[in-house]
Amino acid sequence: MSPVEYSEDPEPSEPFPAGLLFVPVRSGPAGSTARFFRTPLGGRTAVGFTSAAKLTATLGTEQTCIRLSEPALRALAEPLGVTVLTVDPQFSAPSADRTRATERERENSWRRRHPEHAGAPRVTGAAVVVACLNLLIG
Repeated sequence: MSPVEYSEDPEPSEPFPAGLLFVPVRSGPAGSTARFFRTPLGGRTAVGFTSAAKLTATLGTEQTCIRLSEPALRALAEPLGVTVLTVDPQFSAPSADRTRATERERENSWRRRHPEHAGAPRVTGAAVVVACLNLLIG
């Protein structure tokens, strides 16, 4: 029997450094900020791509990016509680159209359709407080 060669293992037990990654960023008041995403189960993850072509294919041509090493991206994400790093994700959900969502919210606003109900939450909240005080006072 020949000894098992661990160097030929198709899936190594420990992840290897990915090298320099293309990290998606968004511009903010203090400059560029790394974008963090959600996994399919809802957890937060930092994302890096091994090539600009993969980043463009997944997030589109308008997405800006910076180059960071894997340890630098992990160090950037760790203070924010993001411990997962996803390299070269296969797909992403389309971004939300915030202007259209805001218009829809205004159109479907219950205050716009029923202006007489504008004070209902305050009155109901006050009634609950009075009822609780009556129970406490006895």
